[in-house]
Formats: sequence, C-alpha cells, structure tokens
Amino acid sequence: MPPMRTSSLLPLLLAAAACGGASDLEHPTDSPHQRNANVDWRDQVIYQIMIDRFANGDPNNDINVEPSVPGRYHGGDWQGVIDHLDYLEKLGVTALWISPVVKNTEEDAGFASYHGYWTQDFLRPNAHFGDVTKLRELVDKAHAKGMLVILDVVTNHMGQLFYYDINGNGQPDDTLSGAGFGHTCLQICQQNPAACSADEQIYCDKGSNYLERIIEWDPDYDPRGVQGWTSLGFSGAADVRFTDWPDKNRTPPSRPPEWFGWPDDKAWFDDKSWYNRRGRVYVWWHEADYSKEFVREQETKGDFPGGLKDLDTDNRDVQDALIGSFKYWIDIADFDGFRIDTVKHIDRPEIAPNLRGFWGRFTDAMREEAHRVGKDNFFIFGEGFDGNDELIGSYTFGGKDADGAFGRFDSMFYFSQKYRGIDAVFGQSQPTKNLECLYNSRTGTNPTDPFCAANGYPQGPTYQTTPHKASADGGIGLPPSQVMVNFLDNHDLPRFLFGKSDPAILRSALAYLLTWDGIPCIYYGTEQQFAGGVDPKNREDMFLGNPQKDYAPFATDHEDFQLVSGMIQMRKDHVALRRGTVKTVWSTTLAGARRDAGIFAFERVDPMETALVVLNASDQTSESCTPTAEGGACLKTSFPPGTTLKDVMPGTDGKTFKVGADGSVAVMVGPRSARVLTK
Repeated sequence: MPPMRTSSLLPLLLAAAACGGASDLEHPTDSPHQRNANVDWRDQVIYQIMIDRFANGDPNNDINVEPSVPGRYHGGDWQGVIDHLDYLEKLGVTALWISPVVKNTEEDAGFASYHGYWTQDFLRPNAHFGDVTKLRELVDKAHAKGMLVILDVVTNHMGQLFYYDINGNGQPDDTLSGAGFGHTCLQICQQNPAACSADEQIYCDKGSNYLERIIEWDPDYDPRGVQGWTSLGFSGAADVRFTDWPDKNRTPPSRPPEWFGWPDDKAWFDDKSWYNRRGRVYVWWHEADYSKEFVREQETKGDFPGGLKDLDTDNRDVQDALIGSFKYWIDIADFDGFRIDTVKHIDRPEIAPNLRGFWGRFTDAMREEAHRVGKDNFFIFGEGFDGNDELIGSYTFGGKDADGAFGRFDSMFYFSQKYRGIDAVFGQSQPTKNLECLYNSRTGTNPTDPFCAANGYPQGPTYQTTPHKASADGGIGLPPSQVMVNFLDNHDLPRFLFGKSDPAILRSALAYLLTWDGIPCIYYGTEQQFAGGVDPKNREDMFLGNPQKDYAPFATDHEDFQLVSGMIQMRKDHVALRRGTVKTVWSTTLAGARRDAGIFAFERVDPMETALVVLNASDQTSESCTPTAEGGACLKTSFPPGTTLKDVMPGTDGKTFKVGADGSVAVMVGPRSARVLTK
C-alpha cells in the first residue's frame, strides 16, 4: 500500500476520531478490574512499547501513514500488540509499558504525533491506535497471559494548541529582529538593569552577538510571561491564540462529556488561564551558566521546546481535571500502573518536601481510585530526565501538611544510574565502584565510603525507604528504594548499542539489568539488537525486523533473542535475583588492565536462597581477585566453606566453583560477560 498523505486523508482522521461514538465517550461503571492482590513488582520485567512502531494490526486506522519517514506515523496500533502477545510471552516479559493513548494534535513542524506526547484531549483516544474497546481488549488479553499493563501518562504539558501573538497580527510568525542583540536585553535590561536578574543579564551578555529569532509558537522563557512586542517597544502580556483549524486537526480541546461531571461555568483546557505562558526553557544546553534556582524555575514553569504548552498545575481546577481524566483511564482500561512523563517539571519537593503540590494530590488520588475499583498494587513510577540523584529522589519522598500525610512516587525511571552506572561502567569502562556508590547513595548504606564521597555521591538515602501505601490500599507495599526501574536505553536516548563496535557489550549490561535489585525495563527491539541513534532513529519499526542483522520481524530463532529470554527466565527461576537484598563483595576503584579489570560482584540474599553474581564489564578475561602485587586476595562470599557453586547464567559453560576455607572464591569471567552462581 502506498503511503497515505496528510492532504487527502485528514477528513478520515477527523471522522475516525469522531466516530468512536458512544464507546469512546461513555463511561462504563460495571467493567471488571483485575485485582492484582498477589503482585510483587520486584518480580516484574517491564517491556517498553512505542505503539506506532511495534506492529500494524488494523489497516483501517492507517491515517497519514508514511513508513519511510522517521518522524511520521508508521501504522502501529493496539491490535498489533494483541497480535504479538505470544511473542512477548515467549520472550518472558511480565509487564507492558505502552505509549500514551490520548488524542494528540496531528503534527507540528512536519513531525507527526506518533509517539503520543502531544495531548490535545485527555478523555478521547488516539484514533491512529484504535478505540477504547480495542484498548481494553489489549489490556484484557495481556492480563490473560499473565502480563500487567502500564500506561504512559503526560500531565506537565499539552501539545502545540496555541501560539503567542507577540506582534498582535493574529497569525503565528517566525521572524528575525534586532541587530545582534535580544530585544528584552536592549529595551529592559540595559535601560534599567535593576529590572533584570543576574541570570537574565548573563543571557543578555552571552547572546549579544546574535540576532534574535522570535518564534511565536515557541518564544524564549520570560519570567514575566511572554510579552507582546513590536519595533516600537513592549505592549504587555502577549495575546494567546488557540488554533481552530479543523482541516489540520488543530482545534481547541473539546469540553468533557456529561458523565465527567465538570461544571459548565468552569474553565477547561481551552482556557489560557490554565497555562503558565512563560515561553520555552532555554537553559538546558548550558545550565552551568545559570543559578540552580533559575534553572528549576524554567523547568517547572516553562514550555517544553517545540511549543509544548506548560500547564499551570498549581491551579486547583487544572489538578482536578487531570486527576479526573486519569481516574477515567484506570476505570475504563484497567491499567495496572502509570509511568508518568516529565516529573521534575512539576513541583519542587527538593526545597518544599511538605508542600503537597500536584504530585502529592495526583499520586494519592490514583492509589485511591485503584483501591476503589478493587485493584491492589497500583504502581506509579516517574520519569526524571536528570543525573542528579538527590533531585530525582526527592520525588519519591512523601510529606505531611495540615491535611495529613501524603505520598509521591513509588519509583523513578533511574536516569542517574543510566548516566553514572550503566554508561560509565559498561559503556566507558570506568571503575565498577560507581555501581556500588549508586546503591550506597540510594539506600543510605556506608555513607563514609571515601571513593564515593570523593566522587560526589551523596550519603543518602536519596530515595524513600518506606512504602507510600500498603498493597490493599492501592499502593505497592514496597519502598521506592527497592523498586527503582532500571534501564539501558529508552525512546529519548540512543540505543545502548548505538556507536559501539562490539555488540558483546550488551551481554554484560543486560546481565546487570536482570540480576540487580529493582525492576528491569527492556526497550522494545533490544532482543533484536536494534542500534539506532537519537530520536527518531531510536524508534525503529519492530515489524520490519533488523535488516542489519538479517533478522526477520519478531524472530525468536537467533542467539540475541534467546540470550534475553534466557536471562529473564533465570531471573524468574531464582527468587534471590528478584527479591534478595544486596551485598557488594567486589568492585574496582581503578580503570585499565588489571587482574580484576571490570569485575563487579554482589550477592542477592533471600530467605529461600542466595545468588552470587560476578560481572565483567571489561574487554579482557578477568578474575575476582586483586593483582598479586596487591596481595592477591579473592572475593569472600557468605556461602559456607566447601560449598560448590554452579554457574546458571544462560549461554555459559555451567562451570562449578568451590568456596575456600576462608570463604573466598576465585571466579574467572570472560570479556563482557557474567556468571551467576548458586548452590
């Protein structure tokens, strides 16, 4: 079928969005919900799916599909996931994280909203993927195969719904102005320096050699709010104009349906007062130039680059509307958890832990709704796209105000581990002690470790060590510090294999991911050795297979699939690898060729069993012993002397090792490999 283009098929898109009819807008009150009473999230292996890129199961919703263009829709849908549940079951994953399901603005600057992050309407589904009935079918069929389903949620911003009419001509302009000096700098900061902060003056000083580009879709952040301006000067706050272009599916958000119970006299997402209207964040590419406070101000009040409009989540009506909208998705689709986007862009718990804010209300309201419909263990984890462990960890701590105690996130997508652990150790051959330091910070273990302190790791605990809610109350009954969501890559980062000449590097990283404490998350296609670069090249089409490796779509007959599947099964077979406490028994503080280069060893200890994991992140064969010149001592384990340990890592030689009289054991591990030893 030839590509379907925008000009000819937008009427079909609008019809599809509208003809969801009653099933898309009716609020069912008697739909059953899976209880999940016995779920332990430490047992799960999450598989992240970008719906548009996974599988095309229903050609009837192929609207504006252009598979040859990375930034356009490619045709994947909910039916496509249903069609490949057997594949996912064979891989062994136990929880599916699916991309956002809500209706989006159709496109922006030539890119389409295939990813789902440009919300136009929180209460209607994305017609490209199916209708609400099909979404519920996906969840029900996943449940029937023993898989949980996590919804990707966006509450920080909407899509490009309006522009700032800075010059007042009633149309969105993109212009160059000035003679190499920003108009704000010239007309405010230089004329009256006291009117600008030191941070703004830095911006003016560093931007003085450039022309100013004024993009009315996406103007630079202004702490006063985006200002109206012409060559004659400033005219106060810029007008906000929502687009009303039905032919381009760029219309204001529709009012909620009657069942939602929203008062007719209350504003909705088509009201400018619901947005912060300060323009886009501009500090990210040179944060060191600005004060931390100014960076955080922009992050929590500014629009996302690309014209994604920042919601005023301090507004109580905005909070209520978002809470009601996502209660609806729990009710109608029976999701088992939420992954929540752009968490650090709302609230400031790092400076105000006892201010309930939006997250304090939202997370507890979702737990309460899960409890109301009879669902236990509802899991809420957030994306904190930042390497600052203390900042991201602050979103996992609850607080207490005049209304009582409140919670926040059960877990975070562990970006600080990605940057300081996964990439540093497995990608850059840095000392494996970094992995130990991350654990020490997260849990508050060994706060005086000199290497960790010298390398800037906080003492911790950087993540809450008590549960927010019991399982029976809609929580998960586990502390955030035990259920961090660990990952090698995702839809916002290059694939782990991108730019790496030796694909074997994936083996040791996967071994860490699937034996370390917390919840492993695998980005779709990792098992097929996808290796794309930055967005959108990291969002490959699963239904095309991997041509570079000559792998057919959804192939299961090659060693890469079998390696991932085998490691997942090993994790399932050994409770210690899922729930065991952690004790580090070997790590390196020096890089380079050594007897123990790249070795990181730890025990996972559960009342039922103990497992000893020995990883080698280097490209040499290494041993869990120090060089002879340093005494030649080998790691010591808690297994009794004389115990015979067998390697259960899939794809290895099944070799055995005997524990010495002093508890030591020397374990030889091949390059970029691992051993998992049990009795």
